[in-house]
Amino acid sequence: MKLHERAILPKGFKCASRNCGIKEEGRDLSVFCSEVRANAAGVFTKNKFPGAPVILGREIIKNGALRAIIVNSRVSNVGTGVRGIENARRMAIAVSEEFGVPENEVIMSSTGVIGKQLPIEIIENGVRGISEILEADPVVGAKGIMTTDTYPKAISVSVDEAVITIVGKGAGMIEPNMATMLVYIFTDAEIETPVLDEMLRDAVRDSFNMLSVDTDTSTSDTCVIMANGLAGRVDEGQFRETLEFACIEMTKMLARDGEGATKLLLANISGARTEEEARFIAKAIINSPLVKTMAYGADPNIGRVLMAVGKCTDCDVRPEKIEIRINNTLVYANESRVNFDEAEVRKLLGSGNVEIAVNLNAGLGCGTAYGCDLTEGYIKENAAYYSS
Repeated sequence: MKLHERAILPKGFKCASRNCGIKEEGRDLSVFCSEVRANAAGVFTKNKFPGAPVILGREIIKNGALRAIIVNSRVSNVGTGVRGIENARRMAIAVSEEFGVPENEVIMSSTGVIGKQLPIEIIENGVRGISEILEADPVVGAKGIMTTDTYPKAISVSVDEAVITIVGKGAGMIEPNMATMLVYIFTDAEIETPVLDEMLRDAVRDSFNMLSVDTDTSTSDTCVIMANGLAGRVDEGQFRETLEFACIEMTKMLARDGEGATKLLLANISGARTEEEARFIAKAIINSPLVKTMAYGADPNIGRVLMAVGKCTDCDVRPEKIEIRINNTLVYANESRVNFDEAEVRKLLGSGNVEIAVNLNAGLGCGTAYGCDLTEGYIKENAAYYSS
């Protein structure tokens, strides 16, 4: 499988974005739509303070079909009570009126500062006329949903005659317990809603749910897939594999663009007693501030990896069996630090990708987690986030 050199929207999908006035500059409003009714599925944050769009979205997605998605950035519509729910509903109504589609087939998302009421009148004005500037370039839609992202994220991949395209955003407040930040998946493959839902949840489990930038589960996490069927039926097994591949590729993009990040950090665990333990240990490595700063400083401090694995006290961790590799270089085995070329490992840690592989030699469980290094940039970004 290979990503397209340039992302495209599948047949029947278009998008638009513009500055409607929420931000002083830069696009802050996006709409994605299908020319026909699309089967749809979605997963949402498990945070106990879900945003108004999440509360409504959970109900809307039960219909199993969508025509459009509307997203605003800079204000998340979280912690806004009954008024926030009404404002989220007004977003759907605005799209319904602009595009002539049922209100209950429009799902909404908001991302940005928590605790501020949505400037709904500005958004409603921004929706007016947006149907006249629709494009087939998913990057256009990606530009309107960014907060602290450094670039718009959109990827495409083919499966049979169909296309899968993913648009995503997210740089901070990221350790999903459902899906991720904001991710929208579009395909022209013909797939029934129950199958689509199952495929989405399976793909999310090993991709977005294994991503962590800062251990914090957002109040707005949403992942939605729409399948309008205009390319006809596809091999379900191939579609499933391609969807999982594309979700992992988007996960890597989101991790690499974590707030202040300079490197993609991967933790590959093998030989665990169970898959669940492998996933738990992989996350423990990715989430360790000491491992993150080790990656940032290109410092081959093996003790930090040992600590991260060893703190998983409920897992089957036997020091005498563990082997550790950094970017394919063996650095620890037989309960001892291997006599490796430290200068070479520093050079490997200085690259854009840092992979820590741990073989526990205790079973057949495997798991991979995705994250990034921790830099001064993360602190600077979040210390001033409210005013950004």
